[in-house]
Amino acid sequence: MAANGLYITRGEDDQTSVRCIVDSKEEIALSTLGLDDAPTPTGKAKQYGAMKRYTSILVINGCVAVFFAFATKRFIQHERNCQTNCGMQWCDGYGMLVLLLAFAYAGMLYFLLLKPICGPPLSRQFAPVAALCQRTVRLRAVKLSLGAIVLLGFAIFLYFDARDDTIRLMPLTGMVVMLALSFLVSKHRRSINYRPVCAGLLVQALLGLICIRWDVGRAIFSCIGAKVDTFLSYSSVGAGFVYGDALINQYAVFAFAVLSVIYFFSFFISVLYYLGAMQWVVLKLGWILQSLMGTTVCEGIMAAANIFLGMSETPLIIRPYVKDLTHSELHSVMASGFATVSGTVLAAYISFGASPGHLVTASVISAPAVLCVAKIIYPEVEESKTTSENIQIEKSTDSSVVDAACNGASSATSLILGIIANLIAFVSFVAFCNGVLAWLGMLVGVDGVSLEWFCGYIFRPLAFVMGVSWKDSEHVGQVIGIKTVVNEFVAYQRLGELIRSEIITKRSATIATYAICGFANPSSLGIMIGAMSAMAPERRSSITAVSFRSFITGSIACFMTACIAGLLIDDFQGSNGTPLNVSTSLNSTV
Repeated sequence: MAANGLYITRGEDDQTSVRCIVDSKEEIALSTLGLDDAPTPTGKAKQYGAMKRYTSILVINGCVAVFFAFATKRFIQHERNCQTNCGMQWCDGYGMLVLLLAFAYAGMLYFLLLKPICGPPLSRQFAPVAALCQRTVRLRAVKLSLGAIVLLGFAIFLYFDARDDTIRLMPLTGMVVMLALSFLVSKHRRSINYRPVCAGLLVQALLGLICIRWDVGRAIFSCIGAKVDTFLSYSSVGAGFVYGDALINQYAVFAFAVLSVIYFFSFFISVLYYLGAMQWVVLKLGWILQSLMGTTVCEGIMAAANIFLGMSETPLIIRPYVKDLTHSELHSVMASGFATVSGTVLAAYISFGASPGHLVTASVISAPAVLCVAKIIYPEVEESKTTSENIQIEKSTDSSVVDAACNGASSATSLILGIIANLIAFVSFVAFCNGVLAWLGMLVGVDGVSLEWFCGYIFRPLAFVMGVSWKDSEHVGQVIGIKTVVNEFVAYQRLGELIRSEIITKRSATIATYAICGFANPSSLGIMIGAMSAMAPERRSSITAVSFRSFITGSIACFMTACIAGLLIDDFQGSNGTPLNVSTSLNSTV
């Protein structure tokens, strides 16, 4: 389910390719909204169409202006008699309305007026300067200098930030361990291209500073997480109507109260795909990753898409080209699915006690992390056949918005049934293993032997080098082991129990949230192989050949993200990721 867009002209200048990608997607979005400049019939029909178009635009903008005027009047009246929560609340109320309208009208002003009118003359005028900047940036010395500056700045920040608590620097050891492990299991050690590796590490560090330590960035992502939580909670209304209030609100049965949100989110995502909005966002982020890290088009797009979508839905974006991907590209595509989680299952993790803000942040930071690790474990040794010259994203097969919405809601049924089946089977299997291990332990006089007990000892060193205290490392090691051996649902359930019981600190709980925020588990490995093989049956042998390494890559990428969180998070920030009021932080900065 993807809108039509043409990638052309890669050559030496990736910026040309970017402009073609963006222009194509903008045309799709504008044509869907009826704002494109497509030719219209001549004569009276043309005049009538233009009149109808401009009348609609004037009416809509007039209604928006009237509504904004009344909202402004209400805000001024409220401020005159305000005693608590005074001032502009950017994450709620009038402040949120101002931001939304500012973004909407700034976007329309740019795409409908500035870009088509002022864009070509400015491009021609500044073309020599742009070409000079591009040639300068491509120089190896310049790249190394920029990377060294960013690395030095990050090191200085860490020195002053952690000089009174040097134990917080332990995650640096964890990152070295992860990179060393990646190098040991690398398929072609001598062919490693260190540009995406170094760029990935730098991008992770920058995203971590922005999303975790910068007050405004943390407030923005906390606000996004809160809005995601609120948005997903609306599904309880439809679920309560169908299943009844007792199952949804009174007893909160997991299969009905939590998994029902997948219907709603899949419905929404399908509509965005039909309108072309999701493809536009994915291609923008994919181009950023491709430009910064030097990866291929497909790798950048898939890493960006997995921030929002599930591992089995994302490959649909490039379905016609799966058969042409190199082994390294197949590996990166599959690893991107293992290193992140989809928005459709966020509600389940949130219901277990995970922070929405940290879940969103983890998915964002894991995008460059997985490309960094993937290019170590499976470097590119072939010539990519999927360039910006020959890729064309398929158009949505839905006939209308209503059709897209219905198909999106219906397609969620198989996902929900799969989650239910996996949970029942794997939780039962864990109980069976615990029963057998407890019986074996009883025979030799050892009590408390279980699968969690083994996972705790095996993964305890890993949890410790990620920044978890030695006291909490056994419990966090159990959570990581359960996620790796069973699945992330059971792991988040166990983590929620630890959080509610206050067995581990808030810092340890936050690091664990990042470490298990991915689909890397045995059942997901089977799902990924099946989905990719169905799209390209002739490449099944290649898919299975890289599958296990992609599983390892996804796991290591999650652990790398947890190391970044461990470096930048302290106990004061808490497990909810909102150490200070979101609106207060934004207001103080503004």
